[in-house]
Amino acid sequence: MDKDALVDYEYPDLDPLPTKIQKETIPPCHPTADDMLYHICITAISLVVMLILAVLARRSKAAGRQKGLPGLLSPVNFLDHTQHKGLAVAVFGVLLCKLWGLLISPDPLPFTNGTENKQNWVILGVFYYPALYYPLLACGTLHNKVGYVLGSLLSWTHFGILVWQKIDCPITPLIHKHYSLFSSLPQIACLAFLSFQYPLLLFKGFKGTEKGNATEDLSSSYYRDYVKKIFNEKKSKKNSSSNIDKPKLPQRIIDAVKSYIYTPQDAFRFPLKLAISGVISFITLYQVGLLLISAVIPTLQTARYGVDEDIANVLAGFQIVLSPDRREVVRIVVYYMWCVEVCYISAMTLSVLINLAMLMRSMVLHRSNLTCLYRGDILNVYNCQRSIRASRPALVCWMGYSSFTAAHICIGMVIQTLVFFLCLLITVFLIIIPIFHGQNLFLLQTAWSMWPFWLMILLSVLIQHITARFCFIKKTASTLDLDNRGNLFLLTYLLFPVNVLIGVLLALWRMIITALFNIVHMGRTDISLLNRNVEAFDPAYRCYAHYLKIEVSQSHPVMKAFCGVLLESVGQESKAAQRPRDAEEGIQLVQQEKKQHKISSAKRARRHWQLLYTLVNNPSLVGTRKHFQRQTGEGFLNGSLNRSTKEENKKEAAVEETEAPTVDN
Repeated sequence: MDKDALVDYEYPDLDPLPTKIQKETIPPCHPTADDMLYHICITAISLVVMLILAVLARRSKAAGRQKGLPGLLSPVNFLDHTQHKGLAVAVFGVLLCKLWGLLISPDPLPFTNGTENKQNWVILGVFYYPALYYPLLACGTLHNKVGYVLGSLLSWTHFGILVWQKIDCPITPLIHKHYSLFSSLPQIACLAFLSFQYPLLLFKGFKGTEKGNATEDLSSSYYRDYVKKIFNEKKSKKNSSSNIDKPKLPQRIIDAVKSYIYTPQDAFRFPLKLAISGVISFITLYQVGLLLISAVIPTLQTARYGVDEDIANVLAGFQIVLSPDRREVVRIVVYYMWCVEVCYISAMTLSVLINLAMLMRSMVLHRSNLTCLYRGDILNVYNCQRSIRASRPALVCWMGYSSFTAAHICIGMVIQTLVFFLCLLITVFLIIIPIFHGQNLFLLQTAWSMWPFWLMILLSVLIQHITARFCFIKKTASTLDLDNRGNLFLLTYLLFPVNVLIGVLLALWRMIITALFNIVHMGRTDISLLNRNVEAFDPAYRCYAHYLKIEVSQSHPVMKAFCGVLLESVGQESKAAQRPRDAEEGIQLVQQEKKQHKISSAKRARRHWQLLYTLVNNPSLVGTRKHFQRQTGEGFLNGSLNRSTKEENKKEAAVEETEAPTVDN
């Protein structure tokens, strides 16, 4: 070790080193708005709000306007693409923040004191907080002014008490003195959105511009606009020229960058579960990043500030002498610890940026997969023929998809930070700092001492590529073929040992690339980390694939557009039948009624055939038919019989169809 170089090098002046480090002790803070009293009161208020909503739901059911109590118990239609997603997304964000605090805080619930039986209280808290914040979501179910008023009061109460507590106690002893304050910022933002959204809905209700989302799904123009977009795309593809030139390199780079930037489209709306997953993923990135920074950086800074001249004796015990001057040893150690701190912050920042890019890429891929499945292009998404219909595993995966996404983001970010931190440490301490100081270049010296080996590898690769380009490939009649086959076989034999060594390097490089790819994409569930043939063993991707099945089979926009047209036509016919007839028009009125009956009968027959076609091809109704119940699962494809099985069961189906009741108006 070159001691003179260590002594002569002028290290940057970092923070001054105090002679004695006194650890800052932060006493527990108790806000004036006691947390236990607040939860007792807010639980009672939430219960009263639910009772009021139940009474209103029962009255609205009697009036025939809403679904009553069943609708109140299901305040969010996760399969409706037309509803306003803000309320549900905000409530899920609040729940995630409370769950995060439930796991981090020493007291899981405000009703507990101490850490005894923490696991039991955590389990209770997992069910307590969803019940506590359920009224925030249920107030928007009935779509009336009373519900919006209750939602406004409840959201203002949650928001006001939380801000009050953080103003009273901005500093707490949990992990870091400001950790509790910064950790509650997403929760404050979600509650602030709810406090703004409910008064806005109340204002729209007074103006008469707020529509009831309970009946907006099939009557919305979104699905018809989506169908029109599909037809326009088909026309544009027919009119476009068939000659497609290969894009140049700059255009391909621009397209690659655009593939990671999500731009909204008017004719496509994300399902509610995906919108929740996106917001939940962003909040998870924030919470995990804040925890990793708050738990590690203050410890590294405290250790760096606490270095004194005794560190020279500690290093001398390991036979490490950095300098005869003790103060110089202190400066060297402080400088190295500062490098470790910089490496950790860089790794943390790199992990956050990569996860944000992966999140944007996932949003783009979600839209692409949904549009492909809407068109029936199953092979482009799954790489194999699959049936798009509901099942028990698919339903379980659909229910937990947003939660699974948050968990994978959390674990993936922790692993990425650790791996990037180790890689940066190796790069900085074994390459950058030795080059910068001009000493301890043993890694580079070892690589340089092996220059004959690297030269042999480089020449072998160049010889194979050059000979393959100029000697062993010939172009004949615009086709490529082999040439000089004898020399090709001889060179293949002679370069066999060298290619074995090249293969070892390629194997190491393959392992590094595979590990980095899996680590970078750990938080994504829309792609599999395994091979296409064994992607079913990837639980995250399997969950995503089943989630797509439920969304497509239950919320297909073309199917909903068709059902909306059917309901609209039935409503128009019922209104036309209820119009009063003028008895004084005599025979002329009778003739007009006959014409109307003829027209309506033709329309009714057409509607019957359309309805019958819809019922026959509806995957959710396949199992209710008698002759379909005797078929095996191989006889179905996407909810309908295969062509081979149709002929075999034609006679049996004809007999049973005669016994089935006819479709009546």
